[in-house]
Amino acid sequence: MAEEIKTLEGLKDAVAGADAAVAAVAETETARQPVRDALGRAYATGKRKDAVARVWLKPGKGKVTVNGKDIDAYFARPVLQMILRQPFTVAGVDGEFDVMATVKGGGLSGQAGAVKHGISKALQLYEPSLRGALKAAGFLTRDSRVVERKKYGKRKARRSFQFSKR
Repeated sequence: MAEEIKTLEGLKDAVAGADAAVAAVAETETARQPVRDALGRAYATGKRKDAVARVWLKPGKGKVTVNGKDIDAYFARPVLQMILRQPFTVAGVDGEFDVMATVKGGGLSGQAGAVKHGISKALQLYEPSLRGALKAAGFLTRDSRVVERKKYGKRKARRSFQFSKR
């Protein structure tokens, strides 16, 4: 009986030690560190359709610059401006960060989506605690839909030429 008690206590100690080791490993793996450059900025690349955006994020007054122009000048449509501001509202940091972005390729809608993706990634790199809210909103996932290529023998990607019986 005494031997069983000793082995049970030893087993409990071993389990407690193993739990502590697992918790320590999990804590080091899940504790993300902020990623910033020498100037205190976070950098990320965002993509959408054929557009690729390079985004730098730093603390500031909420100024957004895209390709050297203000957000109102580059994205004239209010819907596109709203798309760019979504990550800040979801994370609850409106007006706390300045954004400098360069974007190439695609059209305006794809470019807005690419900048949004880049801002989201840069936000979670700058402040890892915001990752949960951004991920829940789906802003960290790259929307991989692209235009299907045109096939030979077709008028468009899938549309056939009009059939003529005679």
